[in-house]
Amino acid sequence: MTVEKIEIDTLVVGAGQAGVAMSEHLGKLGVPHLVLERNRIAEKWRTGRWDSLVANGPAWHDRFPGLDFDDVDPDAFAPKERVADYFEAYAKHINAPIRTGVEVKSVNRNTGRPGFTIETSEGVIEANRVVAATGPFQHPVIPPIAPSDTNITQMHSAEYRNPELLPEGAVLVVGAGSSGVQIADELQRAGKQVYLSVGAHDRPPRAYRKRDFCWWLGVLGGWDAEGLAPGTEHVTIAVSGARGGHTVDFRGLAHQGVTLVGLTKSFNGNLVSFQEDLASNLARGDENYLGLLDAADAYIARNGLDLPPEPQARNRLPDPDCVTHPILELDLAQAGISTIIWATGFATDYSWLNVNAFDDNGKPQHQRGVSCEPGIYFVGLPWLSRRGSSFIWGVWHDAKHIAGHIATQRSYLAYRDATQRQTES
Repeated sequence: MTVEKIEIDTLVVGAGQAGVAMSEHLGKLGVPHLVLERNRIAEKWRTGRWDSLVANGPAWHDRFPGLDFDDVDPDAFAPKERVADYFEAYAKHINAPIRTGVEVKSVNRNTGRPGFTIETSEGVIEANRVVAATGPFQHPVIPPIAPSDTNITQMHSAEYRNPELLPEGAVLVVGAGSSGVQIADELQRAGKQVYLSVGAHDRPPRAYRKRDFCWWLGVLGGWDAEGLAPGTEHVTIAVSGARGGHTVDFRGLAHQGVTLVGLTKSFNGNLVSFQEDLASNLARGDENYLGLLDAADAYIARNGLDLPPEPQARNRLPDPDCVTHPILELDLAQAGISTIIWATGFATDYSWLNVNAFDDNGKPQHQRGVSCEPGIYFVGLPWLSRRGSSFIWGVWHDAKHIAGHIATQRSYLAYRDATQRQTES
C-alpha cells in the first residue's frame, strides 16, 4: 500500500476471524470494501498465545461454513498455528481484499459531507462506513492489586509461552478460566509447583454421551442465548481442548498436585491474601456442570435419541486438603514462588475511533453490532448478539447480519427520484 488517498465504500479494521467473516459477507452482497490489518492475518493466534494452545472447540465446530479443516480430524482440536493458517486460507478462498502491515491511526467523521476520513500508516482513506473488527482481546489486563515492590517475575497469560522459559521456582496462576487452568496444568505436568487462584466459573463437560459440549450448547440453545443471566457478566468458562480434549476438574488438578486457592484478594509485600470462596466457587462450577448433564439427559429422553448413558460422568472426586483447609494467606518467598501469571483477561482499545459510539465508560453502544453512530459497526465482541458472538462460528453469523444492514443502507442511498432519473438518463 503506497502513500495515497483511497476511496472505498466500507473499511474493515482488523483481519482476524471477525474481519475475514465481514469480508466474505460484504463480498457476497457486492459491497466494495477493504480490510486493513496492522500485522498478519489472524496474528493473535500465532504470537499472542502460548505454544501448546489448541482451539477449545472441535474442528467440526470451530470453523466457518465455507471451508473445512482438511488435515484435522473433525472431532480433534486444531493447534493455534493451524487455526491461523485456516483463516489465511479462508481469506484466499473468498478472495478477500486484505492489506496487511497497515495500521489505522484514527477515524474521524467528515463535516458537511458523508462518511469518514481514516488516517493510516500508509496514507488516507475515505470511507462511507467503518467496521471495527479488532475483537475483544486487544490489551492484556493485569489488575491493580498486582504487587509492584517484588522481584518476582510477573506476566500476563498472553506473554506466557512454555514452562522452559520461566525461572526456577513455583508459580502462582491467577485466574481459572480456560487460559489459566490450561497453563496451570501444563506447568504442573512440567514439574513446577503450581498454585491456582480460582474465582467464579462455569465448568461444562468436554463431552457427554458421545457429544461434545459445543454440540450440547447448540441443540440446547445455549450458543444462541441473547442475554446474560443476572450475575454472570464476568463469569469465565473453564474448558480445554488440550491433550485431545478433557473436562476440566479442579479437584482432579488438586489431586494431581496443583494447590488450589480462592480468588486473589491483595498483596502486602511478599504476603498474598485470598478470599474464603474456594469451596463456593467449586460448588458453583459443579452446579453448572451437573445442570448441563441434566439438560442433556432431558433432551435425549424428549427426542428419543439413542445415545449411551454415562452415569460415571456424575462421579465426583473427594475434596482435597486445599479445599477442606483453604489457604487464606501465602508468603511468596517461603512458598518458593518466583513467577506470577495473570490469566485475567483482556480489554478493548478504541482510542483510534474518534466517533460518538461509546458510553461514558468507553463501551461500544450498539444493537447487534450496528452502532448508535451511523456508519460505524462492531463485530467480534462477546455477546454482540448472542452467547456465541465472540466464537468462530458466532462471529460469522454476526458479520452476516451487519453486512446485510450495510447493503440495505446502500440501497436507500442509491435511490433516485424522477428528476434525478431523467437527468441521469
